[in-house]
Formats: sequence, structure tokens, C-alpha cells
Amino acid sequence: MADITLPQLGETVTEGTITKWFKKVGDTVAADEPLFEVSTDKVDTEVPSPISGTLTEIRVAEGDTVPVGTVIAVVGVAGAAPAPTPAPVVAAPAPTPAPAPAPVVAAPAPTPAPTPAQAPAATSNKLLSPVVRRLVAEHGIDVNALVGSGPGSRITREDVLDHIDRNGLKATPAAAPTPVAAPVVAAPAPVAAPTPAPAPAPVSRPVVVSSEREQVIALTKIRKLTGSHMIMSKSTSPHAFSVVEVDYANVDRARTAIKESWKAGEGFSLTYLPFISRAIVDALREFPHLNASIDGDNLIVHSYVDLGIAVDLDYTGLLVPVVRNADGKRIRAIAREINDLASRARNRKLSPDEIQGGTFTISNNGSAGSVLTMPIINQPQVAIMSTDAIVRKPVVVTSSDGSESIAIHPVGNLSMSWDHRAFDGAYAGRFLARVKQILETQDWSAEL
Repeated sequence: MADITLPQLGETVTEGTITKWFKKVGDTVAADEPLFEVSTDKVDTEVPSPISGTLTEIRVAEGDTVPVGTVIAVVGVAGAAPAPTPAPVVAAPAPTPAPAPAPVVAAPAPTPAPTPAQAPAATSNKLLSPVVRRLVAEHGIDVNALVGSGPGSRITREDVLDHIDRNGLKATPAAAPTPVAAPVVAAPAPVAAPTPAPAPAPVSRPVVVSSEREQVIALTKIRKLTGSHMIMSKSTSPHAFSVVEVDYANVDRARTAIKESWKAGEGFSLTYLPFISRAIVDALREFPHLNASIDGDNLIVHSYVDLGIAVDLDYTGLLVPVVRNADGKRIRAIAREINDLASRARNRKLSPDEIQGGTFTISNNGSAGSVLTMPIINQPQVAIMSTDAIVRKPVVVTSSDGSESIAIHPVGNLSMSWDHRAFDGAYAGRFLARVKQILETQDWSAEL
């Protein structure tokens, strides 16, 4: 027997609502096969079973909200599957908090449950996550042409994105993927539709006291959890702060030359962020101790770059989706992934693995207009970069003959908080100087 618990679905997430069970008691479940759907204040996602066997017990009914770590189901080994499935086992959870609702809510579950489980078969005989299904449908990819690198050769999101990047694929018009996507989307719709309803709750904060002169508003859970996490980070890491000013004229020339064709071809604008991300990734190769984590008294230096990008959720909180293996991606691939992750983050459509981990984080405060921000380190990482507002300013430029003149260029600060346990100021300063040099001198037009 193995207990299935509600997983951690983000740094500040403490509870989740079970919105759908894809299996009923007595059903066989394969490892990495979608088992249930959960909704939190940050994501709505399908969660796969960590093991294979038989679902012998469901302890949390659809619609119930429980803390992270709660045992919500039990899966037994396949050989022992028939034994735990009699009616008494199903009835066992009934005497817990809500006896009457348990059988009523659980009863309809067997009817819709088979639909999501069979959905991947409508496309192929391979098990695909919702994110992978969407990407495959949008780009008209033959699933059988993909080779999976996940557990049990499962096709991961990174496998599809690599295929798209290698083949220069673009999303097909909305009508093209309909035959493939319709069976998948239609099945969960009745359950997924109500889930956005709780989302506005953090925005509409309860007014405790109100008068003509002021309001007393209760802090939301996400605000309190964010505060606790930031206090923990400040007390854990000896924060230091370094800033460098970057002249983005070199980047701007490349952006201006292709921004219209880029928008027409990709469907979104080419911002400065992909350039900054690429420059950071390149500089991390030369300064690996910034691409690291602290574990007790040890510095864990990573040989890969999983780049976290902080995304604002309409002023209710922050989410940090992760661009996996960013060190192996060029600007176009990085830009596509940032746009995709940010869009789905705002719509609470990210999966748990897309918001966990990360080896270095970027906080894009410049999009909100800030000119100098001191971000707080995302534990257990050792550094976080803030990309502040880029504004046009007079700068001194040097011509090829050595003469100087004044010109108007786009200029902005890159500010970085870093953990003084991992390295000293000289190392941090040289890293920032290298990022600045890459942005100001690299031939971006050649790559684009």
C-alpha cells in the first residue's frame, strides 16, 4: 500500500481543492497516469499517480479542500488489488468529516472518470499530459514522431518544445487542431468551468472595518504567506546588492529591425526580456557559482540552467514558472517559452512541475516602471536579478576614432541581490559586468 498525498504546488501554496478524480476505487492506475485534478490559488492541474497499482481508497471527495501533505487516496500493489476494493472500503471514509456528502459526491465520479483517462487514446496510444496535448494540437505535431525523455519514456513538455524549436514549427490556426483537441477539452469542461470562480477571492479582500476616512482590510492568505517566505529568505541568506547600468542601443537595433515580422509570425511582441535572459544564461557559464543553491553548509553548483521568471498575477501575488534547460535554448525558443509560461501563469494553467525548482530567478520589475529594485532571493538559490525600466537617456558614446559625443539611447538598470555565503562582491560585480557586455556588444541580429 502507498499513501497518495496532496503535493506541494508552489512555494506559497498550502492547500488545494480536489476538483475531479479520474479513477474510482478498484481501478488500476499506471505510474505517471493522471489520477486527480486539483485547484489552488495559483494553478489548476492534473496530478499523476507516483506509483502503479490499484486505487483502493479515496479519502477526499471532489470539492473538498485540504492542506498540502494530506493523504487523499491509497494505492495498493497490483497483485493485491481485488482485496481492498469491497464496499466496506469505499464506505470507510464516509464517517469522517462529512458522512452524507462522501457517497453523494463520489457516486457521480465513476461516470465521467473514464473520459479523461481515454482522452490520450483519441490522439495516439501514448500518455500525454494536458500541457503536451495542447502543444501537440496547436502545432499539428504527429505524436508518434516524438521521443519521450520522461519516466517510462513519457513525452514531456520539453520534448515537444525541443521538437518545435528544431523544426521551426509555428502554432496552426485555431481551426486546424480542433479535431484532435476537441475530445480532450470537452471532457473536463464541466468540472473545469466552475474552478475559476474562487480565483477572484484574493482580489476582493474582506473589509473588516469601513468608514469615510479609511478601510481596514484583512490580509489574504497569499499576502501573509508571501510575507512569511520573504522573512524566511532574509533571515536565511546574508543579502548583498549590486547594480549595473546597461545601454540597450545594441539590443534595440536588432529588435527594431524585426519587431513587426516577429509579431506577425509569433503572435506576441519581442521584448527586452529574452535578450536579458539569454545574456544571463551565457554569463552563468563563466560564473557558475551564481547558478547554485545552498544546502546546509554546502554550495550546490548546477551544470544546467533552469531559469525562473517571476510573473505578476494581477497584483494578487507572484508566480515563478521555470524555463527548463535555458542554457540550451536560443533567443527565439526562450522568448516563446517565457510568453507561453507567463500567459498560462496568469490563467492558472501551469502544472506543478512548471513552478518548482529553478537555479536562477529574474524579477521583471521594469515592466511596472520601477528604475531600481532590490529583490529578495528565491530560496535555496543564491541570486536573483531585477530587470528595471528601460528609458531613453543622454549617454556618452565613443566613435571608432576615439572621439566622444552625446546621444540618446535606451538605458536601464540590472540590479541583483545575492547570497554573501556563496561568493563576494568582486565575483558578483564581474558577473554583472559580463551580462552588460554581452547585451551591449553581441551580434543579436545574426542570431535572430
